[in-house]
Formats: sequence, C-alpha cells, structure tokens
Amino acid sequence: MEQYRIRRVRAALLALTAAGGLLLTGCSASGDGANGSSYDGGNKGGGYAPAPEGEQQGSSPDSPDSDSRDVAPEPDYLSTFALDVDTASYGYARRTLAEGSLPDPSTVRPEEFVNSFRQDYDRPDGNGFTVTVDGARTDKDDWSLVRVGLATRAAEDGEERPPAALTFVIDISGSMAEPGRLDLAKDSLDTMTDQLRDDDSVAIVTFSDEAERVLPMTRLDGNRDEVHDAIDGLEPTDSTNLGAGVDTGYETAEDGLREGATNRVVLISDALANTGDTDADTILERIASERREHGITLFGVGVGSDYGDQLMEQLADKGDGHTAYVSDEDDARKVFVEQLPRNIDLTARDAKAQVAFDPETVKEFRLVGYDNRRVDDEDFRDDSVDGGEIGPGHTVTALYAVRHKSGTDGHLATASVRWLDPESRTPHEESGQLESEDLDGDLWEAGPRLQVTAVAAYFADTLRSYGAEFSPLPGTPSLGELSERAHDLAESTEDEDVTQLAEAIDQANRHGD
Repeated sequence: MEQYRIRRVRAALLALTAAGGLLLTGCSASGDGANGSSYDGGNKGGGYAPAPEGEQQGSSPDSPDSDSRDVAPEPDYLSTFALDVDTASYGYARRTLAEGSLPDPSTVRPEEFVNSFRQDYDRPDGNGFTVTVDGARTDKDDWSLVRVGLATRAAEDGEERPPAALTFVIDISGSMAEPGRLDLAKDSLDTMTDQLRDDDSVAIVTFSDEAERVLPMTRLDGNRDEVHDAIDGLEPTDSTNLGAGVDTGYETAEDGLREGATNRVVLISDALANTGDTDADTILERIASERREHGITLFGVGVGSDYGDQLMEQLADKGDGHTAYVSDEDDARKVFVEQLPRNIDLTARDAKAQVAFDPETVKEFRLVGYDNRRVDDEDFRDDSVDGGEIGPGHTVTALYAVRHKSGTDGHLATASVRWLDPESRTPHEESGQLESEDLDGDLWEAGPRLQVTAVAAYFADTLRSYGAEFSPLPGTPSLGELSERAHDLAESTEDEDVTQLAEAIDQANRHGD
C-alpha cells in the first residue's frame, strides 16, 4: 500500500508539472462560479500537445502503431474537454450511407456516433453526474479501450421542470420542399405541441429570402389551436437567408423572454445559407451574444440530404446548445417528442471533463473525437470558460485508446467532471478511478454496451480515416468484422438502434467494395 501511495505521489507531481501547477484529482470544488466568455476550443487537452523541445517521448512519428498527431506523447497526461450530447453527425452519416455514398470525413464526429446509443451507467438521485470508468483490452498489443461515462439523473414523465419558452425558427426555402424536410418538421411540431405543457410558450419564425414572425410568444394554455394553425400554414418558397432567420428568431425570443423559464431557440433547417448574410462569423456572434446576455440557448435540428453540417454544429456550440439530425418519422419522434422536452430542463451548466492518466502505467493515449470541444487543461476549474449544458436523462461517453507500459499494473486513470449548479451556479465535481486490473478482459467478451460503444467508435474512426487528416485507431477491425460484431450485438441486446448501426456498417462495406 505504501509503495502504491509513493508511486501515486510521483505520478501526480509529474502531471502537475506538465499542467503548470493544476490540481489533477480530488472532488473539492473551487472557483467563484462566475460565467463569462465562451471557450475558444483550446487544443491542449485532448492528447495533441507536442513533446518538449529537443525531446521526443512516447511514440515517434514513424511508429506503425499510431499517428503522431493523434496520440499524446509524454509528459502531457491530461485530457480536457467540454461535454457534448450532439448526435447529428451520426444521423447524417446514416442518411448519406442509405443513399449510396460515404459521408464526407469532415462531417464525421466520433463522439456523436458514440453518444447516439443507450448506456448502462448508474445515475445520480439529484442534479449532477455519476462517473463510470471502465474498459477492456484490444487485440492490439498493449492497447486497451477506456470508457469514461457520465450520467445525469433519469428524466421522469410528469416530473416538475421550469416552463419552456421555445422559439421555432423554421427554414421554408425552396430546398425544404424535398420530401422528408418541411413536411416532416410540420408533422413533428404538431405532435410536440400536443406534448408540451399548458404553462409552456411557443413562438414561430420562418425564413426564406426574408424572415417573418408568424406567431409571437404564445402560452399553450387555451391557444394550442392557434399554434397548430400557424404550423399547418407553413409552405416552402424561395432562397435561404439563414442570417435573417437567426436574427429575427433571437429578437422574437428576446421579446418573449420569460424569467424562470428555459428560453430556447429551435432552428430547423438544412443550414445551406445562400442569400443575405451568409458569413458564419457574423451569425455566430449574434448567437453567442444572446446566450451571454439573456441565457437564450439553441437547439439545432438538421434535415435534408444536402445539409450544412459544420455550420449547424458551430451555431449550436456558440449557442450553448445541441444538434440532432432528422431523416424519417422515427428520428423526428426521438428529437421532438423525447429529446427536446428533455432538454428543457437543465441539471448542469458549463460542464467539463478532465481525465488524468498515470504516467507510471500509461505510455500514450488518444481521445476518440471531441476535436471541437477541447479545453486547455488549466481551464478545467476556470468557471468563466464555457462548457456544455446538460439536462436530465443524458449520458456522455468519452472513449480513449490507451497504450500501457509493458510489465506495469496499478492505477491507470482518474476521470473528473466539473459543472455549475443550474440555479445557484455553485461549482461541483465528481471523480472516478480505473485500475489496470479493472479492465474487463478481452474487448469482445466485455459487457454489450461497452462493445456497442467500441463498434460505434471504430466505425466512425474508419469513416473519418478516409480523409487525409486522420488515421484509424490502433487495432481497428475491418468493416466486415465490425458488421459481424454489430449484428451479434443487435441480436443479443434486441436494440433497434444497434440494428440500424449494423445496417449502416453494411452499407459502408458495400460501398467500399
């Protein structure tokens, strides 16, 4: 025990030096709870930091086992990122594959593939998170997959929540006439309107070549027919002036701002701006400003076979919100009937995660995805640096490829999550530990949910590796093997989402042939 303690102290001191004095572990909260400027997507925290000048530790650029851009060399053993529950990348990839094409690698975000599937984590009783850290060995020598799972409390039907003030900003440009776009959005909004509560409010803004306020903020109590009439009257027209839609949408949300309510803009669009203000930075600045000044957040819902994925993701990130993609009625029901009501309530603000790997046992690691959510390691406990806004019923999963130091065992990693209470903005932290001996044997003999996570991550990483910027994870199976794994898991879990994953892998495999 004493030897273990001494080794832990040495490990902590080395990591403290790398992080410039940052405390790595522990559950005590610090900071004043302030909430200010948005994060700048710092590039230190996810395993991309360069080795010290004149010293190339860890794997070399010529190593056949890894890509020097994607694996952390010594001495940086910290990985820090803002939490994210987006799923749009996976939904859009499924749509693209079903239509006979491989998705553009730049639209593939592995964390959104992973977070599209149900997990088996314990949940807390109140606000905040539980932290689950587990993993399993892979077929690649000395490599494991480590899963960091964060879960909020369950979303219970009928539970008390703040009222919602939702401003729907709906794209009615000509491209929205394609089946599965505006028609699907209208049906979904009608269904969702009947699901919302009497004390909720809805406003509707449309945009094509210009933006129009169709319905001001209107309480649903006694006015549902008026909302349905406004939805039913939506028809596609001309060009896509996304900038005007965003401006008018946020003006409408500001005019209808309700104290004590969740004030959110819901943007439904293919995000293909082609007229008016098409400069992304200008549109993004308006969203960031409204989020900072009025607490109005954004939920982006993407539609259409041609879809501006990157712009929608940027809009949601600046607006402290989330993105989802809708391609059919099942997707629409999940987004508007399940996800959107769940996102009305918040259990955590500005949530960030940090994983500290033990240099005594870990040679190198790679975080799968979260490229746009990286946070500087020293900003983990800086509560003015923006994190993710998370509601009840959510899980967030981060997957790491970890290479062990040969012949070592013991402590492997400490995973911590920090968040602000949604009302008091008091900071809180929780942590979880992983020991080498806790790794769940061989990956393909581990629990089914860990296997599903691995298949989704390997699949995303394979699709992304078709671009020049990324290389596959160490030990990535072929698409044929992934297909077999996915079909077996679909049968054992009886999970329709896993069945759809297997079908998507089959489609990618056929396209590769």
